[in-house]
Amino acid sequence: MDAVLNATAGLIPSSDSDDTKDTSNSVVTFLASLIINIAVALVIFVIFCILRPRLRRVYAPRTYAVTKDKRPEPVSRGLFSWIPAVLRVPDTDIIQQSGLDTYMFLRSIRTMFIMFAVISIASAASILPVNVKGTMKLTGLNSLSMGNVDPRSNWLWVHIGFFAAIVWWSLWNIVGELRIYTHLRMWWLTHPNTVSKAGASTVLVSNVPKSLANDESRLRDLFSMFPGGIRQVFVNRMCKKLTKNVHTRDKLVKRLEKELTKYAIKCKKLWSKSQDTNSPYRPPARPTTRNSWNIFAKVDLFEHLAAEIAKCNRFIAKSANNMDSMERQSSALVMFNQQVGAHMAAQTVLDYRPFSMGQVTAGVNPDDIIWSNLEISPWSRRIRGYVTFAITVGLTLLWTIIAAALSSLVQVKSLANFEAFKWLRGNSVVLGIFSGVVPSLVLALLMSVLPYILRLLLYIEGTTTRSQIKLRMLHRLFFFQTWNVYLVTIFSSSIFQIAVKSVSEPGKIVELIQTQVPQSATNILTYVLLLAFIGAAKEIVQGVPLALRYLVPKLFAKTPRMMLKAEQPQDFKWEAAIPTHSLIFLMGFSYSFIAPIVNWFVMVYFGLFYLIYRYQFLYVYNDSTWATGGLSFPKSIKQILVGIYISEVYLLLMMVAKLHAGVNAIMRIVVAAGLIAVTVGAHLYINEVYMPAINHLPVKRAADVERTPALAREFPDVLDRSGDIEKMLPESQRCAYATFSSLVPAFVIKLMLRITGSAKPNTVDNGWDNAEDAMPGFAHDDQLFGQRQTRLSMADWQPLATSSNAYLARQFASPELRARAVSNLWVPLGDVLFEDLRREIEYHGQGTIMFITQGTDITKAFKVHADTDFELDRAESSNRAELYKRMHNNET
Repeated sequence: MDAVLNATAGLIPSSDSDDTKDTSNSVVTFLASLIINIAVALVIFVIFCILRPRLRRVYAPRTYAVTKDKRPEPVSRGLFSWIPAVLRVPDTDIIQQSGLDTYMFLRSIRTMFIMFAVISIASAASILPVNVKGTMKLTGLNSLSMGNVDPRSNWLWVHIGFFAAIVWWSLWNIVGELRIYTHLRMWWLTHPNTVSKAGASTVLVSNVPKSLANDESRLRDLFSMFPGGIRQVFVNRMCKKLTKNVHTRDKLVKRLEKELTKYAIKCKKLWSKSQDTNSPYRPPARPTTRNSWNIFAKVDLFEHLAAEIAKCNRFIAKSANNMDSMERQSSALVMFNQQVGAHMAAQTVLDYRPFSMGQVTAGVNPDDIIWSNLEISPWSRRIRGYVTFAITVGLTLLWTIIAAALSSLVQVKSLANFEAFKWLRGNSVVLGIFSGVVPSLVLALLMSVLPYILRLLLYIEGTTTRSQIKLRMLHRLFFFQTWNVYLVTIFSSSIFQIAVKSVSEPGKIVELIQTQVPQSATNILTYVLLLAFIGAAKEIVQGVPLALRYLVPKLFAKTPRMMLKAEQPQDFKWEAAIPTHSLIFLMGFSYSFIAPIVNWFVMVYFGLFYLIYRYQFLYVYNDSTWATGGLSFPKSIKQILVGIYISEVYLLLMMVAKLHAGVNAIMRIVVAAGLIAVTVGAHLYINEVYMPAINHLPVKRAADVERTPALAREFPDVLDRSGDIEKMLPESQRCAYATFSSLVPAFVIKLMLRITGSAKPNTVDNGWDNAEDAMPGFAHDDQLFGQRQTRLSMADWQPLATSSNAYLARQFASPELRARAVSNLWVPLGDVLFEDLRREIEYHGQGTIMFITQGTDITKAFKVHADTDFELDRAESSNRAELYKRMHNNET
């Protein structure tokens, strides 16, 4: 039994009172961890500041690798010039360049930073002096914790009052932030930039009965019941042979581009050599390959690949003309004439039969759909869901043993048993370093593997979109981290010490809870320190992308297309970042009233990450693949509420442990239980008032926009019923208030305005009828989206109104059905030297191969160069149009 307990608590050093050199709660451990983390972070930070202006490909790819309207203002080359530059960027620019998801994520980090800044100051002024003057005679960091206060002392009411205040303030902030997000969400849903996209009015319907899937007229009649009717229905098709051909064709095109690029470099080298020596130019021998039907015969590689590509393209063209012969899947995409119709369909029970059309997703992006999961039957999807959930729970429990096994290898006591590490014994400095840094580092590395496993499980379960996988991962990963990082790894040392000692001395369990639980604060501190300094430094220096950005192009990117792809900004790992930040909030909030020193480092954590994330989202990360309109924000709020619940239960247990203190103790228990009741009430209020209006477009909002189209063009009045304060503020202060209005009570703002005399009479009418009077402090939508929208009514806001039904049908088909029977080769063959080669390959491609030679060339050093500003998609579209025109002329 003792072995199991020790293994489970492996990462955290034992708190055994018999160990006179207990490093887990010593000042040496904390200082060693603090010094090492700060030193490493400073070194990495300085490296970033030096490399940033020199390595634009790594630290500022968004200045050239995205569309011009998404590019931020460049930053000067000064070492620290990026800090004031990113802090000066208005919130509206962040929404314009990175989207609402990014803005709400940054806003949540900023809110938690401000919350812990206030909590830190308040705790230092209230409960910290009480802890220091405690009579329990604890030493080291424990003297700063609640455990140093006598359980019979009335000073514990200070802790109760402090915690009650921060709980109330946190709930008030959550409600305020949700109110602001609801306004922003409605604005985002109905803005012309969103509505004009075809996906905004389209729903993905899974588990469609065969009788409906095979009869589109019945499917149209069903969905025509919703407002505005439907424009088009796309029933998905089974196309396994086509999928195989498209994948084969793409591989052949990739290989042909690679071989042509290599051959072009050889030709250029020989041409240059012939010019230098005044000798005649002779092209190098062309590569050959074995014939597929005669392995003893060799054929020209270029001709062979071109012929194979033509064969695949002919099959693709034939399949496109015979799409009706393909078997229909049990899923469909339904495009409505009005956006509100799509959102009403997503909330309606469509069939009375079990699982029939039970999964409807609104606002679909075809590129976000996992097409291979659409054909999974509802029963199979349910069974897979139960199995993957069971695996997740089992993995959560198994991970405890895995973490303990790995971490036991880096425990000081375990290492000291080996002959090679005997020198560790008695060395307090080294012991402190190992106890404070190495265990937390092992834990962080182990946790970094987990998101990949959870993502695979959700894919196997049959999730239909990539966005849903990321959103569902938020809660699973948070649950996993809460159990394994907080409750088991960090918090377990106290629990197990209590469990083990109470077996022999049951009467001392109350005393053990009072003394052992607060001593876990050092474990919290070391983990927060690791993520606050080294984690933040790792985020900004981008070590792995830094290596890949220069290794991948040199080792693997051998063609212009591959080089251009390597230049694309990387995606942000939303599903891993949000739960981690919620975990840090949980750690800080649960120990805010027990060990106030934790508050300061949690504040530093959120402050550093807020600064770094502002830079990363403006200059590094590409947010184009994650456009949910901020749907991750409500999930983050739920995780924060879980953190508050756990903290309140924590307080209640602490008060129960001090029950022997008399009547005061009973009153403290009542207050602690009352806080839980208040939080439950606030949670119910949030679920009733805000959550129903977040996922879908409310009918009232759609009606308001239909009646007053200017509403969709104005930035929302996030102040809601506090417009009178807005009118009292000078113009220069309105943006600041709009930013922080949820954090400061209205009566405090009014009082400060009266005291400082900053208020002024309002002379501007901010009514909805004036389309030019956008909310003060925020830009008009022309600034947000770069061009003025001229649509005036909902009837005119049909998705892609100028597009034909055939075009829409292709855009909302699977990638294989969207594939064109044309292959574009982007290679550096623009020189007249390669004119015959291009003509020959086009001939063997039988009219299905075309060349793009713009935007790439071979340098004087005989290296391939690709222009990052070259619009390859536009060139490929132009080539396809020209080829179709030729084919039409030939048929004529």
